[in-house]
Amino acid sequence: MPDWITSLMQALAMPELGLSTVFVVSFLSATLIPLGSEAVVFGLLKINPSLFWPVMAVATAGNTLGGAVSWAMGLGAHRAVDKVRHKPTGHPSPPSHPRALLWLERFGPKACLLSWLPGVGDPLCAVAGWLKLPFWPCVFYMAIGKFARYLTMTTGLLWVFPGGLPG
Repeated sequence: MPDWITSLMQALAMPELGLSTVFVVSFLSATLIPLGSEAVVFGLLKINPSLFWPVMAVATAGNTLGGAVSWAMGLGAHRAVDKVRHKPTGHPSPPSHPRALLWLERFGPKACLLSWLPGVGDPLCAVAGWLKLPFWPCVFYMAIGKFARYLTMTTGLLWVFPGGLPG
């Protein structure tokens, strides 16, 4: 691994940068970069359990912001394709959508509740942007889904692996 990556990872692992690290990793893991943030969240909480609610809030905010960036990337991709095809940006979607896209259009922004799902959640945010689903309702539902995931996964991990760090 290059030295600068090692240095960056060591700096982000410092306890005083814990919440910043959670935010950055949660943000990056919500984009189309294949990265998981649960280990960072769990690790910080094992070191400092008193940060439970701040960690939940920061992880949710970072992951939701990453989802919003993915939404914007989807919208940008749609606009770029429309430009290349010389279609007006308000042109309705073709009727030959795959079933998953029809499902997303039917549920609208509420489908973003599923943005927490591994493997499909991040692309789901981009597809919501592609379909031009309303931004703020999508972000609202993303935040609910992502908070529920962090809360469930972290409390589950803390239940399975109780206690402090080995001395």
